[in-house]
Amino acid sequence: MNLSFLIAKRYFFSKKKKSFINFISIISMLGIGIGTMALVIVLSVFNGLEDLNRKIFKSFDPDIRITAKEGKSFLLDKTKLEQIKAIKDIWYVTEVIQDNALVKYENAQMVVTLKGVDTTFQANSSLKKSLVEGDFVLTKDSVDYAFIGGNVYAALNISLQNVIEPLEIWYPRNKKTISLNPDDNINRQLINISGVYSLEQFHDDFVYVPIEVTKQLTEYGNRRSAIEVQMKPNVDIAKTQDKIRSILGEKYLIQNQDEQNATLFRAIKIEKLFIFIALVFIIGIASFNIFFSLTMLVIDKKQDLKTLFAMGADASLVKRIFFSEGALVSFIGAIVGLILGGIICFIQEKYGFVKMGMQSAIIDAYPVKMHVLDFILTAVAIIIITLLASYLPAKRAANNL
Repeated sequence: MNLSFLIAKRYFFSKKKKSFINFISIISMLGIGIGTMALVIVLSVFNGLEDLNRKIFKSFDPDIRITAKEGKSFLLDKTKLEQIKAIKDIWYVTEVIQDNALVKYENAQMVVTLKGVDTTFQANSSLKKSLVEGDFVLTKDSVDYAFIGGNVYAALNISLQNVIEPLEIWYPRNKKTISLNPDDNINRQLINISGVYSLEQFHDDFVYVPIEVTKQLTEYGNRRSAIEVQMKPNVDIAKTQDKIRSILGEKYLIQNQDEQNATLFRAIKIEKLFIFIALVFIIGIASFNIFFSLTMLVIDKKQDLKTLFAMGADASLVKRIFFSEGALVSFIGAIVGLILGGIICFIQEKYGFVKMGMQSAIIDAYPVKMHVLDFILTAVAIIIITLLASYLPAKRAANNL
């Protein structure tokens, strides 16, 4: 065993249990361990939130969305659409007309996101898994229906048992001149409600209707807001994006799910980064205990250092002894913290013992997902900080010889 490490180990595990220096060293180790554990848990929670959002988007957003780079709609090219549908990794393609509209139900009204979709949506969409009342139906027996989000359902106080009262949709008429008669400036459509879904607060303001309904309201004709592409399982989405881009050219935005929600994921990553920096800073403050304990140890071991010097020890060996002492404290604290953090995250991921405490939450417990990279970055950051805290006392000890 390395001589400097052997001596440092003996200092750390000294039999003088009442030694104040040993007590400070243990406090330092505990502080680093608790800080490391907290950092691992917090980073894993952020990973869980990111993963949860991806699952939500999987139910709501398509694997690939095609939109116009300029303007909010584009002219549908049937030939190119068929070429896209012919790509082997694509499951189905949905034509979409989407815009804001006013909806009225009895005496209540609100602005919603009106989304017209073709028949592939009703046949294949995973949004049916989020059904909370009624049926997932847009067209049945040649009758059109609206499928609404939970926010719309609650805000308008809708009752699906009231089959007499339909949902009324208002959309501004596309006219160059405005009529003095307000009714001439608005397109209206009455439609019955088939069911209600509840997914997540920011996605529950949608009203889904057949695309023919939105055609009449918006007067889009052959124009579309988007083309939504759903992929087969376990395929390379990036390759399909490139194939679609080669068919359509550069006038279109072709985005995967992460790109469609880039702002949210960027916000999560920024929050995670700032939390990481803040907790590392707190651990850095806790590592000052290592600095003070080593400084006091240098003073306490002056006679030992003189003996070592008399036996032929040089400044480099003395420096390594105290540096190894600081490394021992930091390594033990970091390892204990990583292990405890991993155990707590595993238990939370497996059993969910820490609950969200909200009845409206889409999950019962806080989401947690561990990443190996987080453990590595945490260990590296803490070891660097604590070793820096050990360097000055070790250098001072060597200079005092």
